[in-house]
Amino acid sequence: MSPPRLPLTRALVDVLAAGTGRPCGLTVLPRATDGRPAAYPYLILDSLPGEFSGPSFADWHADVAWTYQATSVGERADQVQWLGDRVRDVLFDRAPGGWRTDIPVAGMQVIGRELSYDADGEAVDGSQGSIVTYVQRFTITVTPAA
Repeated sequence: MSPPRLPLTRALVDVLAAGTGRPCGLTVLPRATDGRPAAYPYLILDSLPGEFSGPSFADWHADVAWTYQATSVGERADQVQWLGDRVRDVLFDRAPGGWRTDIPVAGMQVIGRELSYDADGEAVDGSQGSIVTYVQRFTITVTPAA
């Protein structure tokens, strides 16, 4: 059996929200503490298909690479580009000896991070200028913790 995905997904939501300082919803619009929709800008994290490598699926020691999409949503292009910059900083900035931001996941160790798609500074106008989005896709590879 491969490592479960949900703990990593929840850890990413938490890391992105804390690291960017903006709300992050899991496949849905994030909510403020009073239950109302979060103020712009915010993130929506979606899980995409993953890949398995190493031993058979029945072996807990298999490495898994899961792909995610972070969509920055705002009212203006500068908001979503700023938030896209923060996502890159949180997930991909390096420090001496490793990543700047840890992604703590019980029972797993993050062994790889790869940004596979970035909107390249181009915000997408999704609805005649009222909502603007910026898409980034990345893959996180995990292995069971020793």
